[in-house]
Amino acid sequence: MIPENLKYSNDHEWLRMDGEFAYVGITAFAAEQLGDIVFVDVTTVDETLEQNEVFGSIEAVKTVSDLMLPIGGEVVEFNENLDGDPALINSDPYNAGWIIKIKPTNAAEADTLLTAAQYADLIK
Repeated sequence: MIPENLKYSNDHEWLRMDGEFAYVGITAFAAEQLGDIVFVDVTTVDETLEQNEVFGSIEAVKTVSDLMLPIGGEVVEFNENLDGDPALINSDPYNAGWIIKIKPTNAAEADTLLTAAQYADLIK
């Protein structure tokens, strides 16, 4: 099930706006493709990045993948729960498994992202 209240990137990240901040994670589809996630590395807290810049990486048993920022902004927080339990991304990718919180530099960039229906078409 793809949550309707989120926006999606072609790189399988999701974005949830929350007032002046936004939360970013990877989709259930991406988590399923990666398999068991064993480590999340985000070294960009307190940095301001552009849309589609790499903000970290995610390591699964099979591979390591870059994480891309769906909209530009300042990375203000990393989900510390992932340090002890990176598998939260596998079990609850849209809630407890969020990866970073950002302060968008241009929230209108969210309008360039995919809707849930568009993302569903992408992963068919």
